[in-house]
Amino acid sequence: MKPIVEELGRRGNQVVVVFPEASLSMGPSEQTTTLTYPVNYTKAELEANLADQLNTILSIDISTDLAKFQSFIISLDVLPMFILRNTEGLLFNKDSMKKLQDYNFDAILTDPFEPVGAIAGEYLSVPAIYMLINHPCGVDTLASQCPAPASYVPQAFTHFTDHMNLWQRNLNLRKTSMMEIMSRAALWFLRFDFAVEFPRPVMPNMVMIGATVSQKPKPLSQVSLFCS
Repeated sequence: MKPIVEELGRRGNQVVVVFPEASLSMGPSEQTTTLTYPVNYTKAELEANLADQLNTILSIDISTDLAKFQSFIISLDVLPMFILRNTEGLLFNKDSMKKLQDYNFDAILTDPFEPVGAIAGEYLSVPAIYMLINHPCGVDTLASQCPAPASYVPQAFTHFTDHMNLWQRNLNLRKTSMMEIMSRAALWFLRFDFAVEFPRPVMPNMVMIGATVSQKPKPLSQVSLFCS
């Protein structure tokens, strides 16, 4: 991405490059304006984490399908902590977000593998241009609505080919969200009291059972009956 934005700057475009203070890949350039934001980790921490994760991935024997899947899971865990810190560092920094708003960008160029750029573009209502190879779990395919039959289009990092057996095809079907899983419920027992909720539609498989409690009520020690 760095040579692209520098060439845009050489052609007379105003280019603002936004990256964390502890970045390993980006830095100042004569052709662009840089805007850094603080993060709560150091460059040394980032380098050490990457080296440790890379050594773990390279030490795995991927001669079996199970080992390949294990390598894929570990590869997804390389930068989650730093991605979260980057996102919080920019989006929660009022000064940095105010500066980005003042620039009034025409477009944002970002790699959605780290979602901070995509989220910032959505917040600023700026058209996004994504530059990526592929995204874990095929999110890029889903977001772009590209056809990707699981029978012969392997997910990234699975090391599968376009000829998969039944077990490999099952592993290849990872495009499931919690919403999709919950949508398959046969029956919903709604434990709240509908009398105190806002009116709203419900589906035929939703049953109101009232506000139940976790403990059974204890029997009364003595009952008095008054009759007139």
